[in-house]
Amino acid sequence: MADVAARKRTRGGGGAARRAERTSVQVETAKYIERKIPNLEILDEAALQLIEDHAEQVLEEIGVNFVNNPAALDRWRAAGAHVDGERVRLPRGLARELIKTAPAQFTQHARNPERSVEIGGKNLVLAPVYGPPFVRDLDGGRRYATIEDFRKFVKLGQMSKWLHHSGGTVCEPTDVPVNKRHLDMLLAHMTLSDKPFMGSVTEPSRAQDSVDMCKILFGEEFATNNAVMTSLININSPLTFDDVMMGALEVYSANMQACIVSPFIVGGAMAPVSVAGTLVQVLAEVLAGVAYSQLVRPGAPVIFGAFVTSIDMNSGAPTFGTPEASQITYGAGQLARRLNLPFRSAGSFCGSKLPDAQAAYETANSLNMGLLSGVNFMLHACGWLEGGLVSSFEKFVMDADQLGTLHKMAQGVTVDEDNLAMDAIREVGPGGHYLGCAHTQANFKTAFWRSELLDYKPYETWSEEGARDTVALASARVQKLIDTYQQPPLDPEIHAALHAYVAEKKASMPDAFA
Repeated sequence: MADVAARKRTRGGGGAARRAERTSVQVETAKYIERKIPNLEILDEAALQLIEDHAEQVLEEIGVNFVNNPAALDRWRAAGAHVDGERVRLPRGLARELIKTAPAQFTQHARNPERSVEIGGKNLVLAPVYGPPFVRDLDGGRRYATIEDFRKFVKLGQMSKWLHHSGGTVCEPTDVPVNKRHLDMLLAHMTLSDKPFMGSVTEPSRAQDSVDMCKILFGEEFATNNAVMTSLININSPLTFDDVMMGALEVYSANMQACIVSPFIVGGAMAPVSVAGTLVQVLAEVLAGVAYSQLVRPGAPVIFGAFVTSIDMNSGAPTFGTPEASQITYGAGQLARRLNLPFRSAGSFCGSKLPDAQAAYETANSLNMGLLSGVNFMLHACGWLEGGLVSSFEKFVMDADQLGTLHKMAQGVTVDEDNLAMDAIREVGPGGHYLGCAHTQANFKTAFWRSELLDYKPYETWSEEGARDTVALASARVQKLIDTYQQPPLDPEIHAALHAYVAEKKASMPDAFA
């Protein structure tokens, strides 16, 4: 079946695909962000050196656990680490030496080449929420997610101008057996969107299914030699690498697919309460995880990840959009750049139960933090609610709209003759206005970023149209995007081969819901 995609790639995708492309509605997607503004660097050189030194000390003296994974322990022994049971201690400098083979930047290819993204450097790629078991919308409230909810989110992602990536588990479809749902999720990303997507990490065999399906979609040769997936490998902080996540990493790294090696930090619970102490632990964990990916296969693309939040010491609940999370993220960005690795962090984080003012404040803080900290891959960029328990349809489009402001901010300020606008200032002079001057007429269409969601109408018009708040406007926009969605063209033979693979895999095993 993998040969199908290879044949189609050779002859340009087939006549049916070309005819479908000519008659389809073209959905505008902005190119990934290329920053023209400086990163915010919160730590000076002395602080960075201290953090790096202490991270090496953690690896050398305390070590990290690789649990239930004898093959990983064997790899570390062969590399020169000290292995005692499942504890691995890395001599100072070993991890840094190993990660030198990891690329500083790489391309993740989409099935539509125009949607491919560059991860690393000064680039920022935006991907949607990942992982919630619940969904929420204005009509149905909070409920367990279904595969139809999942497909709806993928369609919204495809239709969202400022979103560059289709993501992974945009919600957890609980109506499909655990051992089979990854197949339906992958199929949705591959057929309902032509943006890049993420692979499954919940079991090594599911990672292999992801690789096999990509060989059908892209062709075996192309998928074997290029990164066509990015996948999230969470570390069980503090300092523990479990066999499930590492098993998935082993599959992806062996196949040259990209992994985000990401500590899961809740300050005060999974890491120290101090910013500096958390950065020490984050760096130690990332060093060990990235180094291990290079033990599996030197040159495999990998991303320095940092999921960071703090804890409310009264309730024990995670908190988002806080100053401390920003400080850690800024510092982690500096550390990632010193290692010459792409950086993943930030998102539309909030702890609110509804897409309300709390959600907006916390999300704005988190998104701007991501832009200024030099993040290259922002997972959870839209749709996150209730501390990551809920994917919200309304918040998805609210956040996706606001991602446009990141694009605008990242452009920086152009200072040239046209933008200095001396002709306009002369034309208007004292006491006039600029609405009708030549410079305004020439530039008004592109001068200001404009929301496609928020209401700027006069009170009377707003009232006559139903006095809708932002959530009501977002609900209407969700429906509009779904109503105008058109499936991107895909060669019928590849489409059929993907469906056949999923059907065959599902038939090969009984349902399991645990």
